[in-house]
Amino acid sequence: MEINLPNQITLLRIAVIPILMVFILIPPAWGKIVAIFIFALAALSDAVDGYIARNWRQVTDFGKFADPIADKLLIASALICFLQLGEFGSWGAAIVMTILAREFLVTGLRILAVSQDLVIRASALGKLKTLAQIGLVFVILGKSYFAWGPAGETAKAVFIALSLLLALLSGADYFYRSRRLFRRL
Repeated sequence: MEINLPNQITLLRIAVIPILMVFILIPPAWGKIVAIFIFALAALSDAVDGYIARNWRQVTDFGKFADPIADKLLIASALICFLQLGEFGSWGAAIVMTILAREFLVTGLRILAVSQDLVIRASALGKLKTLAQIGLVFVILGKSYFAWGPAGETAKAVFIALSLLLALLSGADYFYRSRRLFRRL
């Protein structure tokens, strides 16, 4: 297994997750600013490693596997922290579990497809889902440090709804597009 620069960036993104979680969970408000910075760098690193891998012809099987896992772990870790902090209200566990279940199911579907020599490409809905989740993390971290008032709560509610809706729609889309795989099995 070759650990080239894009793969090193992916592994670094995974390595910072526990640090991100600490800064999300620590009580001082300044921890949220550090968490915003760490999360922004980690989210940006996803675009950077993909760009380098494609343009420098350094795409590897490890990278194809590890990069989406790193993205899912990054988002999942933040959502779990926010659940612990009560950011999702009384429906928090159901919201987070629905989002995480979609991630597990789609990842399992992709692994199953690879075992059948098929590739399930990322969809536009899946990319929008990821953007909505990144936006949700930024909104929750931002409103916990900056005094956004009711606008912060409204933005959080919009991003929660958008993240949940896009998780469900993109998950359904992946399974629909995998009909050929299920026929093969």
